[in-house]
Amino acid sequence: MPGEDCHFPDWLPARAMGCRALLLLPFLSFGAAMMIQLGPKSFGSEYFPTNPTSDPAVANNYSVLYFQQKVDHFGFYNSRTFKQRYLIADKHWKANGGTILFYTGNEGDIVWFCNNTGFMWDVAKELKAMLVFAEHRYYGESLPFGEESFKDAQHLDFLTSEQALADFAELIKHLKRTVPGAKNQPVIAIGGSYGGMLAAWFRMKYPHLVVGALASSAPIWQFDDLVPCGVFMKIVTEDFRKSSPQCSESIRRSWKAINRHSTTGSDLQWLTKTFHLCSPLNFEDITTLKEWLSETWVNLAMVDYPYEASFLQPLPAWPVTVVCQYLKNPNVSDTVLLQNIFQALNIYYNYSGQAQCLNISQTATSSLGATGWGYQSCTELVMPICSNGVDDMFESYIWDFDKFSNDCFNQWGVKPRLNWIITLYGGKNISSHSNIIFSNGDLDPWSGGGVTKDITDTLVAINIPNGAHHLDLRASTAFDPSTVLLSRSLEVKHMKKWIADFYKNAKP
Repeated sequence: MPGEDCHFPDWLPARAMGCRALLLLPFLSFGAAMMIQLGPKSFGSEYFPTNPTSDPAVANNYSVLYFQQKVDHFGFYNSRTFKQRYLIADKHWKANGGTILFYTGNEGDIVWFCNNTGFMWDVAKELKAMLVFAEHRYYGESLPFGEESFKDAQHLDFLTSEQALADFAELIKHLKRTVPGAKNQPVIAIGGSYGGMLAAWFRMKYPHLVVGALASSAPIWQFDDLVPCGVFMKIVTEDFRKSSPQCSESIRRSWKAINRHSTTGSDLQWLTKTFHLCSPLNFEDITTLKEWLSETWVNLAMVDYPYEASFLQPLPAWPVTVVCQYLKNPNVSDTVLLQNIFQALNIYYNYSGQAQCLNISQTATSSLGATGWGYQSCTELVMPICSNGVDDMFESYIWDFDKFSNDCFNQWGVKPRLNWIITLYGGKNISSHSNIIFSNGDLDPWSGGGVTKDITDTLVAINIPNGAHHLDLRASTAFDPSTVLLSRSLEVKHMKKWIADFYKNAKP
């Protein structure tokens, strides 16, 4: 299968530096202190926590439905259709004066995103809202060509953001035609990460269908030269540095330590044993090993939530702080440093105590559609990321579009269009649009490519100190920082205004 070596969602940028050479917080709280005392479980342990890790998801009582979508919305010859899956919850919906909150599904199973978007469930009653979660084509069960959807570039040719937005538009029209009481109600698009980008772009492209959009952790400017390619890795580094300058320095020094311990067969055996890897390392695996480590640090920064969560992996509260307890001293021998690196990895990969070994080919949940995203990042969603090893804690990597393009062609048989997203959605020239909230947490590395300043009175930025990747879209908990509580209240305030304006201007 083309792209089978590319296992990364939009938020794993290390391999967005070339596919296979490619490639979408550290403030101690009482909960974090408790996790530091507990630590991860040992390998092969039969012990299971008495209070298992679980996300504060509140999704329940929804219907699973399917809508027949066109495979190609923009041509007239191909009449093929496929079943798009979507979820509906209408417990708190009111046909009189209600609204529709429409989740613009991103690169994965829509049930998984539904279970990790508690904000919509939390505000449903207040907004008299019907909740709709629409699955993105080529992900989950919404496969245009069934098992052959990822067969080759010809079958994948309809996997674009434009086609996905058209799916959402057709689905909304279908709901308004078929659900009694929905025809004359306002719709608000909501999404996080790539889904947040889609929510913003949906409002831009289909303003007659949605009155506004909440785009959380949406890096709509992480394209071409709109932002420096190094900003992403700088934010990751800053998250670890905030916990402890020694922590980021330990990680920075680990790369050369790995290089020095990978020159002989006995070195590789030692690394394999020290990192508890599932498969023995070969010399050609060292690059992959370091990419895997880079992605792990990135993931930890993104999901540095203030409570136990299992969004990408089961993790403790404030996981960066917990990880950094093992990386307090960079001035140790290579062997001790790499043993400490393993202890940090053990937090991410074995917090639940169920892992027998570590697999360097996987860093996140299987609910994400790695193959589809690999194709998207090699066509229209090209997000340059680089590092220099000075301003960040990673090895130096220069963004080379020509190499990236050639890698994509070798992988998929297609070449990316570097500027197409800017042409399609406007880049930074979006002031003619309205009613979009861009929310970003300062712990989230994707915030570097996000909108963090108001553009107009109706294109507003909400910045969340101590906030990780789309923390505001997750369910409310007792452990939430006051900053995210305030952010959610502001988001609801804006949405209420959009709803009121819709009904005020509605035709009799």
